[in-house]
Amino acid sequence: MALKGTLKDFGIADILQLIGQQGKTGTLHLKSKDQEVHIHFHEGAIVRAESSTRNKKDLIGTMLVRAQLITEAQLQHALDTQKRTLQRLGDVLVSLDAITAEKFKQMVQLQTTETLFKLFTWKSGSYGFEQTEVESDPSVVPLRAESVLMEGFRMVDEWPVVKKKITSYEMTFERLKELPPAPPTANEFDAALDDAFEDKKDVTKGEFQSIGEMERRVYGLATAGRTVRELIDLSTLGEFDTCKALCNLVNLDYLKGLSSSSHGMELDRDDTFLERSLAVLGRVVVALVMVGAVGFLVMRADLGAFKLGSASASTYSDPAAQRFISRQQVTRIESALALYRLEKGELPATLEALVETGLLKGDDLRYPWRDGYFYRRTEAGTFVLLPPLR
Repeated sequence: MALKGTLKDFGIADILQLIGQQGKTGTLHLKSKDQEVHIHFHEGAIVRAESSTRNKKDLIGTMLVRAQLITEAQLQHALDTQKRTLQRLGDVLVSLDAITAEKFKQMVQLQTTETLFKLFTWKSGSYGFEQTEVESDPSVVPLRAESVLMEGFRMVDEWPVVKKKITSYEMTFERLKELPPAPPTANEFDAALDDAFEDKKDVTKGEFQSIGEMERRVYGLATAGRTVRELIDLSTLGEFDTCKALCNLVNLDYLKGLSSSSHGMELDRDDTFLERSLAVLGRVVVALVMVGAVGFLVMRADLGAFKLGSASASTYSDPAAQRFISRQQVTRIESALALYRLEKGELPATLEALVETGLLKGDDLRYPWRDGYFYRRTEAGTFVLLPPLR
């Protein structure tokens, strides 16, 4: 294998970004404890994701039954036919008129994305990339690695907010009021005008405070006695989007969550202000030590050969070295963000605020790339910081 190592040395995000940027074709093998996932790439795009340790409930046939798209009897008949004919399960189900080809394609896509997004919760493991020919699955739309990265980071970032309201997979809900009528369908030009002149005080706007198509679908399914787990299966939106829609509906008082004695999700520990401050301060100290060590090594190196500074963005071309230096630069920016929060009590709206307060220089926000780093602060009090997608 041309690329292998542990996830502590090179994270999931780094690996996906590297393969996507270089347009590689092959299979990425990932292992963590008793879990094993294989991601197939074609010219940098993800065409298939398989879990060799997938639970029965995550098999495509079981997913279809749990979503009530087919019956258990139809699945068993299709499996028996598949054994005799060696056809794909989807082709058999479509030929039996048990499901449409388009709906089966959507469910396979959901199975793929759910497998990918669960990787962002892995804390340790190993990886190995094997350059080999890959057969694309016609039932799966290729996914750009950059898109998976951005969506994965969004999910990891917003989960803490969702779990404050959706505390258990066995939680049920009570309807408090009816949803407002859906707005009339508008074309893109009309939608752009609406966005430009809409009332910014509208209660249905904003993150975790909006009523969209996903919220309407979940609300329609949230009848008395249905659990979060059942709603995830029935909505076919995926675990995160279903739970986020439920969170929105609870926040806007359309649904009321009913507690359950079983907790499928663990709530985050509510640290005191002192504990949180000490934790932030500890990270700052560690980060500053790391930055100092890297700075010492750079000073000892032949700086003239590297041509550091603003010119390096155009002359520094070794991708491996760029990624290495960028990881140290991200640590430096994270340290500056932590110091800014300690001084101001909140994260900055943009990275340029770090330059205005003297914590960083302007070149630090681009070095060693031509483009700037991606940064976004969130309602959860955290932030997303990524190198530019190249």
